Amino acid sequence: MPELPEVETVARSVDARVRGDRIVQACFSSHRELFKTPPAEQANGLEGRRFISVHRTGKHIVCELGSGRQIDAQWIVHLGMTGRLLVTRPDVPLAPHTHVRLTLASGRELRFVDPRRFGRLEFRNLSCVSGFAGPGAEPLAIGRGEFAALFRGRRLAIKAALLNQTLLAGVGNIYADESLFRAGIRPRRRAGRLTRAELERLRQALRQILRQAIRLGGSSVSDYVDADGERGFFQLKHCVYLRTGEPCRRCGTPIRRILVAGRGTHFCPRCQH
Repeated sequence: MPELPEVETVARSVDARVRGDRIVQACFSSHRELFKTPPAEQANGLEGRRFISVHRTGKHIVCELGSGRQIDAQWIVHLGMTGRLLVTRPDVPLAPHTHVRLTLASGRELRFVDPRRFGRLEFRNLSCVSGFAGPGAEPLAIGRGEFAALFRGRRLAIKAALLNQTLLAGVGNIYADESLFRAGIRPRRRAGRLTRAELERLRQALRQILRQAIRLGGSSVSDYVDADGERGFFQLKHCVYLRTGEPCRRCGTPIRRILVAGRGTHFCPRCQH
């Protein structure tokens, strides 16, 4: 599933290509599980509106829309496991499992492709409902005290806590493993027993890892590509994720894989304590 850096990369690349463009026509597939808002309602709300901006909130892409210059609606995209938002020419052949085609006034199309159909699409008319807000804190903006308070007294493993979207919105398996490695913390440590110094080390590691991954366009370990269909490069920098049995890049010890909260978890038994 795309995580914060991948969603941020897609949101930025879509924003750069469609900002200011107007939606002329919206066509949706018949697969109802994709749509939190009925397709006909989405099409009616989208057509005629302009993209004012596109940004990330947690693991969601939020398209701010307006009939004029003011934002009066949002189109919210969750990529799920295999979702892609692509900006392309209309003569480019449709990829299998294309579920949305937005025809733009510029002549281009914005397409949503999702083979496994775990993505979700929602339209919000802001005159009727409130704007979208992420479920947890923003990892790139959270301060020292607020970060420490998230884990105070929690009995679950720190890896499981990092994956809890109501605590931190956007962190997934890849960046939890990589951040714990950089901070030198074992993934099964109880979150509530970490010292303030360890938590601050983890907060800094998480921010560094996420920012580096965004600079490199995210991690392409499955179907992830940006709005131009380009793969990311951060997977080349992974120190532990999916490197089971390979030597640690810091000490040479073989990387181990365990299960934490049902998720495959990778760590160095020597570098992480």
